[in-house]
Formats: sequence, structure tokens, C-alpha cells
Amino acid sequence: MLHFDEIAFGPISSRRLGSSLGVNILPAKGKLCNFDCIYCECGWNRDGKGDGRFPQAEDVRRALSAKLQACAEDAVRIDSITFSGNGEPTLNPDFPEIMDITLELRELYCREAKVSVLSNATTVWNDDVFRALRKADNPIMKIDSPYDRGVMALNRPSGRYSLEHIVAGLERFEGDFILQTMFLRSPEYDSSDMDNISAWMDIVRRLKPREVMVYTIDRETPQKDLVKFAPAAMEEMVRPLKEEGFNIQVRG
Repeated sequence: MLHFDEIAFGPISSRRLGSSLGVNILPAKGKLCNFDCIYCECGWNRDGKGDGRFPQAEDVRRALSAKLQACAEDAVRIDSITFSGNGEPTLNPDFPEIMDITLELRELYCREAKVSVLSNATTVWNDDVFRALRKADNPIMKIDSPYDRGVMALNRPSGRYSLEHIVAGLERFEGDFILQTMFLRSPEYDSSDMDNISAWMDIVRRLKPREVMVYTIDRETPQKDLVKFAPAAMEEMVRPLKEEGFNIQVRG
């Protein structure tokens, strides 16, 4: 499984974001997340124990500044500075301050780059986190299933979880965010099930995100019996939303 031991890494070629410079503000060489997704490239939570310490804001400033300066000197293209890494980035208590630092450094080194956050949306009701997410060019919020039972099967959240609570929190973006959904088939869940697709489309219609990213498995997964979907199959699944005018990006 994949763990990141640097705060700033890459850039790497991303299916969704182009040349993406990663920012890992979670503990190094381990995983810290309030989801335990069956498809996570970082593996199961129980297997990814690092030292448990979050990088602090000034740690991120030093690491990201050095990486961006090196990329600028070598004329390395950066399309996105992306909060990703070893789990859920918004769990870092310094996330709001780190967002401001990232925006400051972006203006200094690579003004054309977007700032993106890959999040499971569970912290969207934290007002400080929400304000920080609104500052990002691409707040990319995950909903993999339209039902609590599907979230339990795919994402295995820790603690209490209510999809309706999350969706209501996402409504505060007033559509100015990107919705991200993983399509796959497992023994417990099938994204292509008509009831699942119909209810998921209803959530998209309710939230009216400016973009929807639909993708499938691309790397090794901790659960081994997962099935990916072909791009053509996913295109057919989202066709009604495209016909309604939604901006749907499908990545195989």
C-alpha cells in the first residue's frame, strides 16, 4: 500500500487534476483517516500506523516553499497544488492556517496553479474548515453512495455518520464545489444498481455542483475482490445527468 513520507511530493500525473503537486499534512509513513475505504490506496487504517504527529503549519510552509521553489527553478509545470496524502487532510487542526500559507506560496511561485482539496466531506460542518475549503479553487468533496448503508459498505466511517447531515453541509457551498464519486462493484455494493444510481443522481440534482468527477479503481486496493467499471459503462450510468446539463467528468 502507498504511504507518503514527505509533506510536499511530486508533481505526479493525475487523471483528474493534471500535473499535481501533492501536499500531505497527515502523519508520515502511516495513515490517519475517519474513513477506512475498501479501495483506499493507503490500505486499511489498522495497517498504516505512523508516529501520529501532524505536520504543523510552519513545517508545511518550509516544505512546500522549498518544493515550489525547486519546481520553479526547473520550469516544472504544476496544474494543481493538491491536499491529499495519508488520509483526510482536514483532520489536521492547522488546516485553515495551512490553506492560507498554501495560497500565499501559490501566488509567489505558480500563480496559474489551482489549489485543490480531496476530502471525504465529514468535517464540512466545522466552520473554520468550511471557510478554508471555500478558499480553495477546487474543493473536491466525496460521496460514493447515496445511502448510509452504502457508505458503511464502501467507506466504513468511524464514529457516527449521517449522509443527510453531510449533504446538508455541502449545500452551504451553493454549488461552488466539485463532487467526487467512486464507481465500483463489491460483494456488498454495486454502484451500477439502478436504485443506487437513481438516488445518487437525486443528490447531484440537489447539490448542483459545478463539476462531478466519476472515477473507478486505478491502483492496488486493500479489499481484493473489487471490480472496476469500464469508462463506457460509467458514461452510460451518468448520461441522464449530462443530458440535463451537468458537467460530468468520467475517468477510467
